[in-house]
Amino acid sequence: MTGIVEDIFIASEGGHDMGRVAKVEAVAHAGLRGDRYLRRLGYWSGVDECEVTWIEAEGLDEITATTGLSVRNGEHRRNIVTRGVRLHELEGKQFSIGEAVLEYDRPRPPCSYIQSLTQQPGLTKALSKGRGGICVRVVKPGLIRRGDAITLL
Repeated sequence: MTGIVEDIFIASEGGHDMGRVAKVEAVAHAGLRGDRYLRRLGYWSGVDECEVTWIEAEGLDEITATTGLSVRNGEHRRNIVTRGVRLHELEGKQFSIGEAVLEYDRPRPPCSYIQSLTQQPGLTKALSKGRGGICVRVVKPGLIRRGDAITLL
């Protein structure tokens, strides 16, 4: 597996736009510094939250090509955009990115909340065709940067 972090997004509170960042600090057993879920301010906080969410860039490419929907500026509501990694193949595994170590948690299918925030009809359906992403947990803290390699441990 040869994968990289293509993009990183965080939002300070649930419902706020996702902001692109060049790097972010992963906090052990908590999430990403500055993100809504680390601060327990996300839409799913206390219900069904993930420390960190990932999505495949290849799936976003396909959505853009086949539907014309905008998914490149964080509309997908996921934290880490990967390239070169089949996320379902990470199940049961730990991996490093930059200084951090993370582990697979579970699939993260999209919900209608994403579509209501972006006001893009069809976005939930486009993301639900196996392209919704996954949840991961932070095992060891550290900085994650765009362009960092994703390495299986």
